[in-house]
Amino acid sequence: MTSGATDSSSSAPAESNEQSSSSGRTEKSGESHTAEVADGGNSGEYDGVESIPDTEFGEIDVDLIDANPRQPRTVFDEDLLAELVHSIREIGVLQPVVVRQKPSDRSRFELIMGERRLRATKDAGLSTIPAIIRYVEDTDLLRDALLENLHRAELNPLEEAAAYGQLLEDFGCTQEELSERIGRSRPQISNTLRLLRLPPLVQRRVAAGVISAGHARAILGLRDPEHMEVLAQRIVAEGLSVRASEEAVVLLNRGDSINVSRATTKVAPEFLAVAERLGDRLDTKVNISVGKRKGKLSVEFANHEDLDRILSLLGISNEAAI
Repeated sequence: MTSGATDSSSSAPAESNEQSSSSGRTEKSGESHTAEVADGGNSGEYDGVESIPDTEFGEIDVDLIDANPRQPRTVFDEDLLAELVHSIREIGVLQPVVVRQKPSDRSRFELIMGERRLRATKDAGLSTIPAIIRYVEDTDLLRDALLENLHRAELNPLEEAAAYGQLLEDFGCTQEELSERIGRSRPQISNTLRLLRLPPLVQRRVAAGVISAGHARAILGLRDPEHMEVLAQRIVAEGLSVRASEEAVVLLNRGDSINVSRATTKVAPEFLAVAERLGDRLDTKVNISVGKRKGKLSVEFANHEDLDRILSLLGISNEAAI
């Protein structure tokens, strides 16, 4: 591994795609860092560039990096991965992965962020990968991996729910405290965690993207787990909208057979897709109905706090709305 680090008395080597004679050596002892940088015989500080504590940069052998045992993401799109492999073969890895030294084996590293990049680099036949080496605790591994995937919107709803549950257990905190730590609203965390109550058959369909999070929230309104599986199968088989699924929930809970009204199924698919996407974005139920001359968009909220949350997501202040 080749790495470089800076402190108040040393400088960081600049990244470049051109050939250079730069090399670095970093040693960590307690809280001190030392670095040797050669750049044509000259080294100096860069204006406006500050070192990052407990962080180093270097090229690491891909075989020395182990997967993050707490990686919340389990599903990777094969087509997107193939595109990344092609890109890496052509121009290399543009964004370094983030790793830490394994506490049990200091000669190896543990991945924090960038599993897709690491997989693609191996598939592309490269032997090393640029990496940022951080010194983090075990409890930060899941949080950092979760936040990266949330920011990229790459977790499916079940992966996100499982990660929230693990974080609550690791931190020993309330949902409110967790929301402050990861920047997600408490109702959003609570609603996502409810997905873990779905029967395994339904969970697998949500994880595979066959059933949306909006459909899953509707299914959770059923009292009987067997009814949940029946409705999930019908959603897939008949392409029921979220609104139609909610109507079916009411019928099943009162013991009636599922008989979705014609009015519900007449809404154009593109409007239903918009309602589902908006519902997922606002983490609430959104309905769209279309008449001969005009349409109606309705957004449900649980209480005043939930309304403030939705308005904030829409970029509207409560005072301005009132």
